[in-house]
Amino acid sequence: MGIIKALKLGFDYLKYDDDGNVESTQRAVDDVNLDIEAGEFIAILGHNGSGKSTLAKHMNALLLPSEGTLWVDNMDTASEADTWKIRQKAGMVFQNPDNQIIATVVEEDVGFGPENMGIPTADIWTRVDDALQKVGMTTYRHHSPNKLSGGQKQRVAIAGVMAMRPSCIVLDEPTAMLDPNGRKEVIKAVHELNKTENVTVILITHYMEEVIDADRVYVMDSGKVVMQGTPKEIFSRVEELKHYRLDVPQVTLLAHELKKNGLDIPDGILTTEELVSVLCR
Repeated sequence: MGIIKALKLGFDYLKYDDDGNVESTQRAVDDVNLDIEAGEFIAILGHNGSGKSTLAKHMNALLLPSEGTLWVDNMDTASEADTWKIRQKAGMVFQNPDNQIIATVVEEDVGFGPENMGIPTADIWTRVDDALQKVGMTTYRHHSPNKLSGGQKQRVAIAGVMAMRPSCIVLDEPTAMLDPNGRKEVIKAVHELNKTENVTVILITHYMEEVIDADRVYVMDSGKVVMQGTPKEIFSRVEELKHYRLDVPQVTLLAHELKKNGLDIPDGILTTEELVSVLCR
């Protein structure tokens, strides 16, 4: 079994009337099956309302299944006895770093999680040093988070999760509120963690360029997984992605349009370098 596994996972949001009775239900995740191996970089795509963020919250036991099962490192998220262990194994990073940063000094914020875990003080500072170095924020350790840029704040939030030494980090649209430079900073840091620390990364995003180096991509629509494959396989299906109201990387779209106009170009071009190589051959 992988580090994250879902079997026939379903989740309903319930709407209650004034008397506390269920008035209606809305299916947000519908019959989802996943098997994510340790060390993989996984991307989950989908338009707003597709269910991707709801799915992400199941991976940290913030939401519990209405149907089916989700396991984190062989632990059933529905088991209350395992909730704390699950949240240590699968750390969450959300869209807005201001909602995740609570201390007035960067290094204290990064140490907050390990302190709550009961880690000895000397080990906490070792973890803080290590986590800040991994996300490139050591220089800012004595700064106030309020004076950092959006991208820097998000890297501090990631460091705070990494200081808890999770096996898996789930990032729920971590760059949605950032400018292009901030997005690049954060995605670079996440890739480095995946490569150098063998941390399983699950990135929920709607920026197509952020997923071209992922090991696998899942596409969600109406709560279901409707496409899955490598980035090249997914982005070879431009018209299908458009059907699900998703874009493709700009260079992929350019290559697709050139092919439609008669040029001999393979599907699934992901980088400018690939396109230039094909055009110059």
